[in-house]
Amino acid sequence: MKHFVFILALLLICACDDLKVKKTSTEAILNEELQSFTWNEVDEYPTFSSCETSATQQYRKQCFEQTLATTILKRLEAERIIVNRDVLDTLLIQFKISDAGDLSLLNFKVDSLTQAEIPNIKFLVTSSLDSLPTIEPAIKRGQKVNSEFILPIIIKVN
Repeated sequence: MKHFVFILALLLICACDDLKVKKTSTEAILNEELQSFTWNEVDEYPTFSSCETSATQQYRKQCFEQTLATTILKRLEAERIIVNRDVLDTLLIQFKISDAGDLSLLNFKVDSLTQAEIPNIKFLVTSSLDSLPTIEPAIKRGQKVNSEFILPIIIKVN
């Protein structure tokens, strides 16, 4: 019986160390959270109101990009563009959407041949952005955030 009480007392003493509550500082929690945080991805992609009915995030992204590309291409198709040579090029347009839903053009890459054949192409693309519907910004962890993306647009003029 004495051995049993001694072993029980020893177990209780050892168990008390395991029951101590470890304090974690807010800085440690914040650092751990920041390390697990993926800064290059958003929870919800920017969208137009017409795209919000799409079932999944991937379809909403496709709808957004398709609406944007269609708006730009309609503006280009409305212009009477006369070229000396056939043009087949992919424009790379880098956009930024602010947390307020404002779209701005960051970068515009176009081949030198296309630039020579259609000197006002940047103006045409920029002016097409004025007719876009209202944009809902990207969302990360329940907050509206700035986002950037590159949209390729294929230009074909005969």
